[in-house]
Amino acid sequence: MIKKIIFISFIITYILIFSSCAIFKQAVNISRLKFKLSSISNFTLSGISISQKASLRDFSILDVTQLMNNFQKGIFPVSFTLNIEAYNPNTEGGFSRQNIDIYDFKWSLIIDSIETVSGNIEKPISVPGTGETTIFPIRVELDLIKFFKDHGFDGIINLALGLGGKNSNLQRIVLKAQPTIMTPLGKIKYP
Repeated sequence: MIKKIIFISFIITYILIFSSCAIFKQAVNISRLKFKLSSISNFTLSGISISQKASLRDFSILDVTQLMNNFQKGIFPVSFTLNIEAYNPNTEGGFSRQNIDIYDFKWSLIIDSIETVSGNIEKPISVPGTGETTIFPIRVELDLIKFFKDHGFDGIINLALGLGGKNSNLQRIVLKAQPTIMTPLGKIKYP
């Protein structure tokens, strides 16, 4: 009987130590996870693709007419994709081949210091073990007039071109995010 209790105690201790190591490894990998805004793609302004445009002169007469009509109506919808890099650096102290699953990625978009829209990812994202990068898309839709109407027609066109045009500038955008990651202990919000 005592041998049986010692054997069961040994098995339970072994399981606890083994699972503690797995939790420790996951915690180390989570603490090293990095996120970065990689690029903007598929940018449209009032349904017009602007990725190859650098100024108002690059638009056709029909496009300019459509944009002016929309501006007068008080609507300037844009849609685009933010491509986010999730990276677990390959440096000392990491544990490879342990995927990190992101279940939520609640975000808020700031353009030129103005908070605009917010959202979340559509489905979970799995980030491979140490040293590998995963790029995941965040689809954004907003009405520039709602946030930037004091910029006027030319100002909003230049803002859109600065974000998603030929000479796109990612420094005009800040994406605040609160990822939630699945661990053996359950879901944890990443700092």
